[in-house]
Amino acid sequence: MIRKRFGTEKQVLGLMKDSMSKSLTAEFFGTFSLVFAGTGAIVVNDFSAGAIGHVGIALTFGLIVMAMIYCLGDISGAHLNPAVTLGFWLAGRFGGKNVIPYILAQCGGGLFASGLLRGMFPDGGSYGATIPEISAGSALIFEFILTLILMMTILSVTTGAKEEGVTAALAVGGVVALEAMFAGPVTGASMNPARSLGPALVSGQLGDLWVYILGPILGAFVAFPLCRFSRDSDCCSGCHAVNRQS
Repeated sequence: MIRKRFGTEKQVLGLMKDSMSKSLTAEFFGTFSLVFAGTGAIVVNDFSAGAIGHVGIALTFGLIVMAMIYCLGDISGAHLNPAVTLGFWLAGRFGGKNVIPYILAQCGGGLFASGLLRGMFPDGGSYGATIPEISAGSALIFEFILTLILMMTILSVTTGAKEEGVTAALAVGGVVALEAMFAGPVTGASMNPARSLGPALVSGQLGDLWVYILGPILGAFVAFPLCRFSRDSDCCSGCHAVNRQS
């Protein structure tokens, strides 16, 4: 019965591999686009003596996230962010065996975008690196809270009747733009290790990179119990679902 419906085991495995390769390609391209557009806006703003402005940079980040969710959401889920991937895994919505491949694709896409910007703008300064204007401890708390808000929004708009591409894109892109608007001047409002990794590596600004890795991951992790206790029980199915998917 299974073979008649789905084909031979070899065919099924081939389809699974093909699906994963498409998902990884989508995550690579989506994160590349996010970093290229977002940090590119910072580079161009410096190059053009402020033609884009802080508000324009914040909107660029929000709009590119919105566009990538529309474009890639049905292929890979459009995580575009290692913290989001880890948050989905903890919430039982993403298989454990796919976490590392997704993160590698995301970091690879972000690094490629930063490398490309460096090649195009040899004197691009920090290339959009996230450098805190406050103490590292305060920046860590900021990034933790920003990512907590973002991940709670993502978990909410991907649950039940609200699981619609339009709703998710508008809500998530809007939150990214909002948080970049008010927190960008103090921490860079990364919320995303892959967004910070590429610019840090190509500019050599590695001193505070740990803030932008640890803060978002902790924020995404805390969003799971908060969602679990503040919403219906089907919001996040926890470790049992993770075991089923992995």
